[in-house]
Amino acid sequence: MFIIAEKYEAVSKLRSGLTQRGFACSIASDGEDPVRQVVEQAPDLVLVQIDGHTGRELAQRIKAKSHLPIIALVRKERLDGFDDNLAIDDFVITPCDVTELALRIKRLLHRISDTHSGEVIRCGELVMDLGRCEVAINGKLVALTFREYELLKFLASNRGRVFTREALLNKVWGYEYYGGDRTVDVHIRRLRSKIEDSSHSFVETVRNIGYRFRPQGRRKAIP
Repeated sequence: MFIIAEKYEAVSKLRSGLTQRGFACSIASDGEDPVRQVVEQAPDLVLVQIDGHTGRELAQRIKAKSHLPIIALVRKERLDGFDDNLAIDDFVITPCDVTELALRIKRLLHRISDTHSGEVIRCGELVMDLGRCEVAINGKLVALTFREYELLKFLASNRGRVFTREALLNKVWGYEYYGGDRTVDVHIRRLRSKIEDSSHSFVETVRNIGYRFRPQGRRKAIP
């Protein structure tokens, strides 16, 4: 696990509590790029203090460089301006209870490991290499954000099954997600723009219900 915070003193106690609960923790070194440190150490999970623009930018950069899960450390007074589309998987209010944080960490890691049951998912020209966290269409890699990747992986792993927006929020974002179901629509739209074109359609909108991944994908009719 990797912890990024503005002040070492603010997280040293947190690190000690997590270590006592069996988690190996490193804290970002002053004067060094924390994103580079994350990439080099490749931890299972990252804790990021979100206390302004810098923390938000760090979360975005980490997601752009890797698909690592992120839990944000947020002060209660910052919640009013909390961004639904922030590149995180969960958050806790600081100062936080270490026992609660440990449970959230275990739950998030368990949820992610459960979705990695297979190594490759194929649907026509779409291939997901779960070992490499890569998506390709016709052999060309597609750049997806962490949430877009997790959403596609979940739908593709359950192809043909219809999921409501609420169900997708629970399965992909987590039950404690602080946001509305419109977030699902936004991410589906962005995902479609990256994996679909005039010839192929993979994600189907089921009217008044939600979404499903087509069992075999579908080649769009050419007018």
